[in-house]
Amino acid sequence: MYQSPRRLCSALLLRDAPGLRRRPGPGPRGQSSPRAAAPRPASPRLLAAASGAATLCSRTACSMGNGTSRLYSALAKTLNSSAASQHREYLESPDPEHLEPIDPKELLEECRAVLHSRPPRFQRDFVDLKTDCPSSHPPIRVMQWNILAQALGEGKDNFAQCPVEALKWEERKCLILEEILAYQPDILCLQEVDHYFDTFQPLLSRLGYRGTFFPKPWSPCLDVEHNNGPDGCALFFLQNRFKLVHSTNIRLTAMALKTNQVAIVQTLECKESSQQLCVAVTHLKARSGWEQFRSAQGCDLLRNLQNLTQGAKIPLIVCGDFNAEPTEDVYKNFASSSLNLSSAYKLLSPDGQSEPPYTSWKIRTSGEYRHTLDYIWYSKHSLSVRAALDLLTEEQIGASRLPSFNYPSDHLSLVCDFSFNNEPDGLS
Repeated sequence: MYQSPRRLCSALLLRDAPGLRRRPGPGPRGQSSPRAAAPRPASPRLLAAASGAATLCSRTACSMGNGTSRLYSALAKTLNSSAASQHREYLESPDPEHLEPIDPKELLEECRAVLHSRPPRFQRDFVDLKTDCPSSHPPIRVMQWNILAQALGEGKDNFAQCPVEALKWEERKCLILEEILAYQPDILCLQEVDHYFDTFQPLLSRLGYRGTFFPKPWSPCLDVEHNNGPDGCALFFLQNRFKLVHSTNIRLTAMALKTNQVAIVQTLECKESSQQLCVAVTHLKARSGWEQFRSAQGCDLLRNLQNLTQGAKIPLIVCGDFNAEPTEDVYKNFASSSLNLSSAYKLLSPDGQSEPPYTSWKIRTSGEYRHTLDYIWYSKHSLSVRAALDLLTEEQIGASRLPSFNYPSDHLSLVCDFSFNNEPDGLS
């Protein structure tokens, strides 16, 4: 499917995005973190390939609203039922040895070229949370983000003050990629991914990531005309830092019933230290009135994690959009479980005990919603949080809230740097 890999990067970014045909605006769009790739002039090879790649892209990367790709048409027909278990080849990507690697700096510059007419990306700083536990290995950077499914953003979410132009996929995907490239996570956990096969898997695999995707069985994206297939969870990790030991896709249950919510759980081995790490990504049921349902889903996930971590012997990180405030039972169950988990973003509060005031802030036709819904949980005895990315301020978010021309999702990304503690075996 992915012919001419040298052109694929430009092709995926370009479609109907005139920014690549014009000279980028003066200066970089925004500052990036210390780990981010330093801006440099875009590769003439990649930019020159853009105009010739439009035809290829129209076949391989169809956007919502301009027809569904042939691959996604098949997925929409096969994965909207229990057939997900019958199509394992769609859920985990093979090693992309046949794809030519791309330079993250070049991809970042291509994104900025497409986005040159938009306001600069927001500046966010890392808060240093170093403990007294030194580490001889580089920290492990984990990113958690509900990126907003394109079909839902354009077709169902009813963002009252977000201009339709801000939701154009040709540019919004570049905002998403720019955010990922700015922080360069070692492990990337995403929700509401409905462009996995035509955007994130081919591009991130060429940046050195291995990805796994698990769609919702009855994704609401499939109700939207000209959708791009089901949305679901995706988990990526850098292959030069980790090796995959075990991978499990879980369809969560509640009250003895299979639900529409899913999780991916993977055990990774860190190549520098040979230590194992279990990573999970999930997205629980949304909306008020479903608190007990979410609690049951969380209990099911905790039971699975208990087994997959061998009774908490393997350190664990759980990322997700829980759709639950800290007052809900599902949050309390995670905080009090035998897995000894703590929420990383509590460490940003003055007392170290309070969650951020919001991780999602939007205005729908039904009203304004400001909630803390997204979390990075970690094994507090086996892992230390070295740093965490601060949240956007209310002033940065602006009166129209999220998403916007500056920011592609109604959820903020969460990013933490972790290191292993030196603890006896079996203590996590």
